Amino acid sequence: MKPRVTVLTLGVDDLQRSLQFYRDGLGFPTEGIVGQEFEHGAVAFFDLQAGLKLAIWSRKDIAHEAKVPLTVSSSTEMTIGHNVGSKEEVDQVIEQAKAAGATITDPPHETFWGGYSAHFLDPDGHLWEVVWNPAWEIDEEL
Repeated sequence: MKPRVTVLTLGVDDLQRSLQFYRDGLGFPTEGIVGQEFEHGAVAFFDLQAGLKLAIWSRKDIAHEAKVPLTVSSSTEMTIGHNVGSKEEVDQVIEQAKAAGATITDPPHETFWGGYSAHFLDPDGHLWEVVWNPAWEIDEEL
């Protein structure tokens, strides 16, 4: 297996609510919900950087497709990192997420390792970290 990720799929409880959060609130580009003509098929894809998409799909449909039991979700299972080019951009993204309905769990602050970060939960409890790392260069062509 090559170390490559092409789609990150988030299980959600309300597809329309999550679509509005990511499309309207955070401004992620999408064609909206597709696959509604198929049982267990309704999904929305968002274009991220080249070669990577974010998908939102019903948690029940993911459990059905993968043949695993539907369990209680937890915000501590993983985080999604969104690296930005400055401290000011961390502040801006957190304000945008808050206006979109996110719950800010960790306001913007200086980190112990010399960066600047904050965390928020989307409407389904998925944990995002917005971070400026002075050692990383961000490709702003997106």
